[in-house]
Amino acid sequence: MKRRDQPLSRRTVLRGAQIVGVAGLAPGLVACGDDEGSGPIEIRFDHGVASGDPLPDGVILWTRATPARDGTIPVTWEIATEATFAAPVSTGMFETSAARDYTVKVDVRGLEPGRTYFYRFKSGSRSSPIGRTRTAPTGMVGRARFAVASCSSFQQGYFHAYRALAARAELDAVIHLGDYIYEYGPNDFGRARGAEPPREIVSLADYRVRHAQYKRDPDLQEAHRQHPFITVWDDHESANNAWAEGAQNHMPDTEGAWAARKAAAQRAYSEWMPIRDQADVARIYRKLTWGDLADLILLDTRLWARTASAPLPIAAPPPEMPGVTLLGDEQAAWLEAQVTESKARWKILGQQVMVANLILSPGTIVNLDQWHGYPASRRRLLEFFRSNPGHNVVVLTGDLHTSWANE
Repeated sequence: MKRRDQPLSRRTVLRGAQIVGVAGLAPGLVACGDDEGSGPIEIRFDHGVASGDPLPDGVILWTRATPARDGTIPVTWEIATEATFAAPVSTGMFETSAARDYTVKVDVRGLEPGRTYFYRFKSGSRSSPIGRTRTAPTGMVGRARFAVASCSSFQQGYFHAYRALAARAELDAVIHLGDYIYEYGPNDFGRARGAEPPREIVSLADYRVRHAQYKRDPDLQEAHRQHPFITVWDDHESANNAWAEGAQNHMPDTEGAWAARKAAAQRAYSEWMPIRDQADVARIYRKLTWGDLADLILLDTRLWARTASAPLPIAAPPPEMPGVTLLGDEQAAWLEAQVTESKARWKILGQQVMVANLILSPGTIVNLDQWHGYPASRRRLLEFFRSNPGHNVVVLTGDLHTSWANE
């Protein structure tokens, strides 16, 4: 099977997203009926396309249909082995509305393993850009190439790193380890670009607007258009240094209940990200397989069961305290089962915070927000690794804004 290791050209994008004039509407907008029959709804695809969570027989496809006013929007999708779409292998229709912020997310199945596909969306006579994706392979796999990203602050600068990833046509997927968005208000964490909305985000409407701002960035759009993403959240998709029951910079007196804010952040993430939703959208830990080469074991060290870290001086080694946990027993047992039962040559843990020690001088712990602040959880993890030495576990980490390699 021939693989198309070439990025989609700009010409292909424009051909797939050509502007079609409609009588009575501005160029680039198309008419689509609404439930009330009160006239056409103008549609744009302002936020690009994305794919994610590749399986051997399926992949998530995502876009957003931006309407001029509220209504129910039917969006068709198609996926093909050629960018011409002369013979689509699968098509369908998805109805979206304000209830899900006009996002569209489809779990397409029945595809062939280890194959490149092209996809697009249509509403009326307007087409989205053409995206490229790839299913996971099966059987004997000789190589896999993943890019790893995290900590993408729109306000701190421009996303040239995403543009560089978009040009790497040989990549199988991009693994994003969290902090895909930042919740801060203007000037709180960078001044290169403004924040939308211009305040710290707290409500569902706020989180939706912030996700929309990120998805309009052309470099991020291009990375999503070229590659499937495999994502987990960290803290800034909700609030800084978050745990299950709170966050360092969440103020209940002025910002309401943490449970409401966390639920809003998780819902917006589900709507705006090409992640395969589980029965509980709050659960993002899951496993993806890459033939016999690797299992990608994705964790939630942030919102699922994490307790607040011990309130100790930074220089004091934290003791093991009852009830203090990073994963929770359910997720920890799930992780151990995935590694134990795996037949893959490599087990890749994609997770949020640093497992290795970060000690710059004897007795000084730099960051209790990472695994070191949860000594019982860390001890359980490392003892499990030691008792299963043949499993070739590699841990990938985001969060810290620096690069480290540890053995």
